[in-house]
Amino acid sequence: MRLKLGQLTTIVISSAAAAREVLQTHDRLFFNRTIPDAIRACQHSDVLDANMNLRHKKVEELLVDVHKSAQAGEAVDIEKAAFKTSLNLLCTTFFSIEYLADHESGTIREFKETIWSIKKEVGAPNLADYFPMLGKVDPQGIRRRTTIYFRKVMDFFGNIINQRLQLREETGSTEDNDVSQTLINMMINKQSREDEQLDRTTIEHLLLDLFAGGTETTSATLEWSIAELLKAPEVMSRAQAELEQVIGKGNQVKESDISQLPYLQAIIKEIFRLHPTIPLLLPRKAEKDVEIFGYTIPKGAQMLVNVWAISRDSTIWENPNEFKPESGRRICPGMPLAIRMLHLMLGSLLHTFDWKLEDGVTPETIDMEDKFGITLQRAKPLRALRRIIT
Repeated sequence: MRLKLGQLTTIVISSAAAAREVLQTHDRLFFNRTIPDAIRACQHSDVLDANMNLRHKKVEELLVDVHKSAQAGEAVDIEKAAFKTSLNLLCTTFFSIEYLADHESGTIREFKETIWSIKKEVGAPNLADYFPMLGKVDPQGIRRRTTIYFRKVMDFFGNIINQRLQLREETGSTEDNDVSQTLINMMINKQSREDEQLDRTTIEHLLLDLFAGGTETTSATLEWSIAELLKAPEVMSRAQAELEQVIGKGNQVKESDISQLPYLQAIIKEIFRLHPTIPLLLPRKAEKDVEIFGYTIPKGAQMLVNVWAISRDSTIWENPNEFKPESGRRICPGMPLAIRMLHLMLGSLLHTFDWKLEDGVTPETIDMEDKFGITLQRAKPLRALRRIIT
């Protein structure tokens, strides 16, 4: 589909065959991306992995939190609990400390809302993207609001960097104990050589990309997973049976077990099919005129790949709107992330607890609506009850 959005020609790809042409056959012509005007706020024009033991530790803490709620008979806000786990994992990896111990605290709530607000503004239709001459005017106030959100996050990271610089000065330690210390050492070493600088502004923006990409997407996907499993209890039972057979009752799920859990892997892949984290992917830009399926795509055109539509194409999938982990082969676009935290978190939650919906909600009446943003999230938070498996 071809759209003329102001001065910007936009091509929307909604079939697997056309997406293959853009992303594989002609990938060298579409390697570049269009940059939304909102991203230019604070000159921000992105993810790193943690070690295995640390991921295991954070999942154990997640299970402890859920266990406490189970004993108290309280419902769990799945997305909040998962967001806390992902955020603390990144904080520990990057800074060797946990800033956000309580997912009900004002700090974690504000951080989460700020990250979502950034993604919402970046994903919103912006006249300045379609009429570049309006960039300085910012007619919808999107860049102004995004600048405020960016500065909130930058202040958070800036304070941490200041603390690390002060600690370095007081102790004289230059060891690479975590990612932030490594980046600071690189920054100082490059400055001393008068080389191309990795300055603190660059570090702050890098941290924003890593935290934005590694927290909300993971927690949202886990929330969709639990929601779909609550709608399909027979799928949940089959997954729990696989976990019991492979892991054994009372044993902890480890990353090394994932390769032996094909049904759990199929569930995660099916979640990505039905609920892709970025439904239109990130926009690409044509480097020159190119012909695809008889249509000429002009140089500079914006390309949007509609993964959501492709994943629900009835010519490819039988009953495409149904959650069916056994429906066939497909690949997960976030494979490095999914193999680790998503499988580990979902497998651990299913192996340790039985899950059910809150009173008054049935699999047929559970709200599965999503809300607008650059990422796909549930419109209403999922709250679920669980019983400890004995």
